[in-house]
Amino acid sequence: MLSLSRRQFINRAGCAGALAVIPRNGRSGDYPSRPIRLVIPYAAGGSGDQIGRPWVDKIAFRLGPAFVENVGGAGGAIGAAAVAREQPDGYSLLLGNGSTQVIIPLASPNPGYAISDFRAIYRLVSSALVFAVHPSVPAHNLRDLIAYAKANPGKLSYGTPGVGTGNHLVGELFKQQAGAPAIVHVPYRGIAPATNDLVSGQIPLIIAVMSIQLQQLSQAGKMRLLAVTTERRLIGAPEIPTAVESGMPDLIYEGWFGLFAPRLTEDAIVDRIAQETRAAMADMVLQAAYRSQGMEPDSDSGPDKFQRIVEATSASLAPVIKSIGLKSL
Repeated sequence: MLSLSRRQFINRAGCAGALAVIPRNGRSGDYPSRPIRLVIPYAAGGSGDQIGRPWVDKIAFRLGPAFVENVGGAGGAIGAAAVAREQPDGYSLLLGNGSTQVIIPLASPNPGYAISDFRAIYRLVSSALVFAVHPSVPAHNLRDLIAYAKANPGKLSYGTPGVGTGNHLVGELFKQQAGAPAIVHVPYRGIAPATNDLVSGQIPLIIAVMSIQLQQLSQAGKMRLLAVTTERRLIGAPEIPTAVESGMPDLIYEGWFGLFAPRLTEDAIVDRIAQETRAAMADMVLQAAYRSQGMEPDSDSGPDKFQRIVEATSASLAPVIKSIGLKSL
């Protein structure tokens, strides 16, 4: 793996005399001619590593040397801002998600970057959120849950991995659409402690990323999975209805992780990365690795498709961020 100091030396040597901003019609015929850095904007060992590192391993066989650099802090904003300021030459990419690419830029007064500072390249994986309740809650679907919340104002609370997460915003969107403003948000430091409290009966409801662990807990009778937030039922859990089927047609949300480059990165480079990534994502072993983490691999993404997903996420979350006055950082 190339060390950071050596990478900086190579970058400086290779960019000597170059303009600070490379135009989109700049040279790309020799790309890539040096290692590609994938910035994961979170500390090592988390879900970002579980998604980004397998991609690096696969793409190295197709594009040449690539390595991961974890640049954590400020919920992902520090790493994202670092990539936004890099030369748009395809050698510094970001593993971004809905938080870094949408929520933080919309909710923070000074995140250090804007949504428009990036070009979408390829969505690697998507994930569904699921509404899970303790077995003591008299609800077997979202309609039951809404009726329970309205009949018991202030009694129902929901746990999430923290304030400003997609889970939190979906929870607030649910409250608005259900007409049940008295449901209380309980932020945790991650979804694991929230799940533990749900199982023990300390909290009645969580909104979590769908996972094999949650399916197993449901099968064991320790929780009940009411609905997922995807437009269609999940292939791996077809028994769980969607929120749309439960009478909430506008409660659609998919989490995602994908590749981004600085805004002025030229088309030829972006297309090359997307093309090689699409080929890598066809690997069944890689798909199985992602699915084992509860993620759905995307084998047919690309710059335009992914950009539309980012824009749709922004359009759906911006109103709720504004309505609850969310401020981050």
